[in-house]
Amino acid sequence: MKPGLFTIRVALVGDRSDAVLAHRAIPRALALAGTEVGVTVEEVWIPTAAIRDAAAELASCHAVWAVPGGPYASMAGALEAIRFARETGRPFLGTCGGFQHALIEFVRHVCGARTADHAETNPGAPELVVTRLACSLVEKTSAITFTPGSRLHTLFGGKPATEDYHCNYGPNPAWRGRLEAAGLRFTGFDEAGEVRAGELPAHPFFIGTLFQPERSALRGEHHPLITAFVRAATEFGAR
Repeated sequence: MKPGLFTIRVALVGDRSDAVLAHRAIPRALALAGTEVGVTVEEVWIPTAAIRDAAAELASCHAVWAVPGGPYASMAGALEAIRFARETGRPFLGTCGGFQHALIEFVRHVCGARTADHAETNPGAPELVVTRLACSLVEKTSAITFTPGSRLHTLFGGKPATEDYHCNYGPNPAWRGRLEAAGLRFTGFDEAGEVRAGELPAHPFFIGTLFQPERSALRGEHHPLITAFVRAATEFGAR
């Protein structure tokens, strides 16, 4: 495919701010991935508070990326967008806070626990799916291994990775069994065995990471996960 022959639209769901490093990195990461795949990537920033009917507001987009930068102005808007991507088979990527909210969306709408929530925004909620990490990962770098046979394991060539973080919250370990029983698979782990990424095997492309792969673009590096995301969006658009 010749560069620029096809244009894909990627919805960036989050509350854009130049103060957020990931928000500055994401357009660069998408552009690098687009060059590698051979397409033009048009990013469409969609504030969470603007999302009322994702089926209408995201219909023209070929993929959805729930971006870092929490807490979101509207959790409801973010969850609506994530649910739209999950139910329509659109490629989805959730990084940092995006992964955290993908877990909440899954628990609410697949596991049926409608009061599932996030400890940062509602610490008194009866069912906390996302809780404070034992050790902060703000501006940390850590090694990650991926489960053999998983999509992430394949994308990283079967090798461990070293990735950047900027977060204080992650999956509540108490929910792991129920999430996996419902079809979500945790496939990325740090050296202590803590969950750092997950995916939906039954979905064409649905991946969430606690780390921020987009930061690699600030070093001018192509990231295999973002390249795969853009390739999946291209295939979705071609269909």
